Amino acid sequence: MFAVIKTGGKQYRVAANDLLKIEKVEAKVGDIVEIGNVLAHGEGENVTFGAPFVDGALVTAEVVEQGKNRTVIAFKKRRRQNSRRKIGHRQLLTTVRIAEILLGGAKPSKRAAAKPEAKAEAKAPEAKAEVAAEAKAETAPKEPKAKKETKAEAAAAEEAKAAPLFKAPKGEADDLTVIKGIGPVAAKDLAEQGIITFAQLAKLSDKDVAKIDEHMPFSADQIKDWREQAKELAKK
Repeated sequence: MFAVIKTGGKQYRVAANDLLKIEKVEAKVGDIVEIGNVLAHGEGENVTFGAPFVDGALVTAEVVEQGKNRTVIAFKKRRRQNSRRKIGHRQLLTTVRIAEILLGGAKPSKRAAAKPEAKAEAKAPEAKAEVAAEAKAETAPKEPKAKKETKAEAAAAEEAKAAPLFKAPKGEADDLTVIKGIGPVAAKDLAEQGIITFAQLAKLSDKDVAKIDEHMPFSADQIKDWREQAKELAKK
């Protein structure tokens, strides 16, 4: 026996155990869905047509998978108008296996899945109370102590950021702009981080260079070049 059904604006010729993809049906995998729009049914050459649907005819199907179709691109361009439009669409599909073709008002051997609204109404009062308690806990104000600790941590972090990378030596500062590649702005940035003399630059280790590279807008190669020039200037 076969039947012609209509769902999602499309028509399908189906028989028992057929596997087909239809437009999305709100159901979970394993649920039984009912398709009441049967346009025709028959067996062999004996075919009965509906007007438009066959009275008392019903097709049931088991949901096998919920998925999506391939993406379809719609692209429109108007010549010499600087106008383009690109839209993508990916149709939601449900894969079903035809279970039964029922005629004359016969009842299905397996029941269809309950609607989501009915399931929501069937919740026990205890479950509703739990949901309300969780919502209340989420909206409850936080303890002041935790806020104070957070502010203290933020202040400590800001203080750590404000501290210079190196300790500036006592005495008169050298004119770092003498070094090729260090301008007034770069010299000011270095002074803010505690580097004010040629001797300091000359004694920078590779670890110090990496620290400057991480925290300041200078590359490691620049700093190493400045270090070599500072070594010559520190001898004078």
